[in-house]
Amino acid sequence: MLAVFGHLNPDTDAITAALVYARLLARQGVDAQAFRLGELNFETAFVLREAGVDAPALLPALEAGAAVALVDHNESAQSAPNLAELNVTRVVDHHKLGDLSTAQPPYLRFEPVGCTGTILLKLHREAGLSVEPLDARLMLSAVLSDTLHFRSPTTTQEDRDAVAFLAPVAGIEDVEAYALAMFAAKSDLGDTPAEALLRMDYKVFPFGDVAAPQQWGIGVIETTNPAYVFGRQAELLAAMADVKAADGLAGVLLSVVDILNETNRTLVLGDAEAQVLSGAFGVSVDGPVADLGARISRKKQIVPTLEAYFAPQG
Repeated sequence: MLAVFGHLNPDTDAITAALVYARLLARQGVDAQAFRLGELNFETAFVLREAGVDAPALLPALEAGAAVALVDHNESAQSAPNLAELNVTRVVDHHKLGDLSTAQPPYLRFEPVGCTGTILLKLHREAGLSVEPLDARLMLSAVLSDTLHFRSPTTTQEDRDAVAFLAPVAGIEDVEAYALAMFAAKSDLGDTPAEALLRMDYKVFPFGDVAAPQQWGIGVIETTNPAYVFGRQAELLAAMADVKAADGLAGVLLSVVDILNETNRTLVLGDAEAQVLSGAFGVSVDGPVADLGARISRKKQIVPTLEAYFAPQG
């Protein structure tokens, strides 16, 4: 059995890509099963509930050498804890190539598009397979989520074309209304504990010297109600401090992205984070919040800027 899974702290693309890719492989004669590496966020739970689909099971402990397929990620820090011991046979991803290493030649499909779902639609077409309505709905949801309904700078024409194709197959007549419903679900954070909010869309990245990189945690809360998030600012800063200490990180950042207004205000934990934000982004940091303007994409606007800032000189 081939285990198919997305990244830690999974988002809608990570979960739906695992489901869709496992089903696609099964239709091609591969014994594949989707799994997840964490709890669903509120948006993803809404998507699966509306689609009438159960969440994938949590990935069980796999023995060394077990065959796996990665979707929506390829870096070890974002994957299963024993990834180095597993046999990665396939990767379908839209992020930069990280530290992935394999013992045997794998199938790799990387494309600079806004969502893994867009690539999976191409794989259906290339295999000569029709797109089932359920898979269309899952892929559509992923594209809308990852591109923030085309607001994100990661959006490509291929993502737009994918949505135009998938919507009628999925039976979704009003794409904008569906996207807004997804974003409303994402923003209904209720009494979620502060650390859970921080880790809901959170990844650890290595910056600087390859031999001894600094590890930084970067979280994102995408919401239509940023006032609620900032109403819990003190709790979130305390959670950031706890995570930084517990995980031995050089720094932790939490960007609060206003989906509708396309703005980013980032919580600043301390002097180290303030210095990096000021130096990397050229913004004035006064207090616990830094205004990063329209930089709403971690993948395209935040992480590359930090990589350039931390890059060894000379």
